[in-house]
Amino acid sequence: MKIYLASPRGFCAGVEYAIEIVERSLKRFGPVYVRHEIVHNHRVVDRLKDLGAIFVEEPHEVPADETVIYSAHGVSPAVRAESRAKGLREIDATCPLVRKVHDEAVRLAKDGYEILLIGHEGHVEVEGTKGEAPDRIRVVETIEDAATIEVRDPERVGYLTQTTLSVDDTAGIVAKLKERFPKIAGPAKDDICYATQNRQNAVKELCTYVDAVLVVGDPHSSNSNRLVDVARGQGLFAHLLQTADQVETLLEEARGCIGRDVASVGLTAGASAPADLIEGVLEKLVELGGVMEDEIVTARERIHFALPPELR
Repeated sequence: MKIYLASPRGFCAGVEYAIEIVERSLKRFGPVYVRHEIVHNHRVVDRLKDLGAIFVEEPHEVPADETVIYSAHGVSPAVRAESRAKGLREIDATCPLVRKVHDEAVRLAKDGYEILLIGHEGHVEVEGTKGEAPDRIRVVETIEDAATIEVRDPERVGYLTQTTLSVDDTAGIVAKLKERFPKIAGPAKDDICYATQNRQNAVKELCTYVDAVLVVGDPHSSNSNRLVDVARGQGLFAHLLQTADQVETLLEEARGCIGRDVASVGLTAGASAPADLIEGVLEKLVELGGVMEDEIVTARERIHFALPPELR
């Protein structure tokens, strides 16, 4: 069985930024509170818990005068207001690319636009963005939603997107919105982040070499799930896994799906999956008879985000 690795894979700059913020805050301020999972990966969260991070869902769970860190997914102004009312020290680990979407929402709302936010209702990133203008933002999840949603004024409508969506699916939704509302305003630059796009492009290329694709990532990770969707969209067996313990069972499922032995397998990982999990899966594939064949490189990532001033 040949093994092909997709590149880029694993941690992106936004995830590294958020994790480093928690680590440095722990060293500087002692135990700190983190609103929501800092990134969507249980291994990462558990390691930070061991270092002293305390994870909560809302600021009211944080004792007065303590430090609260906002996760990479962003928060609404209402959450920030609640933190300030309690006198909490705020440290913002929101990915700068998510923050860009928040800024766009504020700008469109101030200009009097109704905003259609393409994303998954209930996702923490979407909830944070909606909170910037709750009376003006409505969520569009599917192309069917785009085909039927009604707006107050077709001349004053804009769209934004969650940063971790399927590039192809989102393009179809945007096309439908533009067909229905020719004057719709959009972001100057695509909201789907560079890391999400790069990992999806890498998977598409990977699929031309392999019989099956394994994606290392957490079930709650939107970008990891989208990588599975992309591979399945290319007609391949693809599955999300969290640990190397799942590899053997998934290869058996792949054999049943394709009706023969898996001659080649592709391995990639979502943007919040740590390197040790990826290495563990690779080692298991080798243990089961796999031979490393090639790394399929479609992009080089050199982006780094500067830490907040209070942690530099």
